[in-house]
Amino acid sequence: MKAKDIWVNVPVKDLDRSIAFFTALGFTFNPQFTDKNATCMIVGENIYVMLLVEPFFQSFLSKPVADAHQATEALLCIGLRSRAEVDAMVTAALAAGGKEPRAAQDHGWMYSRSFEDLDGHVWEPMYSDLSLLPGA
Repeated sequence: MKAKDIWVNVPVKDLDRSIAFFTALGFTFNPQFTDKNATCMIVGENIYVMLLVEPFFQSFLSKPVADAHQATEALLCIGLRSRAEVDAMVTAALAAGGKEPRAAQDHGWMYSRSFEDLDGHVWEPMYSDLSLLPGA
């Protein structure tokens, strides 16, 4: 682990099913941090998402685990290199069983879409071109 690494922990109901879902989106996993309770999804050079089965996730908390199908606990935004990559990721998510909760957002300088994974967590792939930002 390096300084400034980002580790996001997300509860999942079925680890194998979640791994298959995110593999379909092009993500890979670190086997060193994978067992029956968890896996480490590699998002970027120093960004990781730990997918933890709910009972294991609950062991770190004093509050109940939120049902992401009923409430949104976070928006997990992922910056991509192009609008086409944004569209491709959402298309892959939908083909793998995800849902698209809202229409694409196009602000000229920023383009984003969103999808819910199998457990209802909201992911927002986005692309931005800061040279098009008003006032830039």
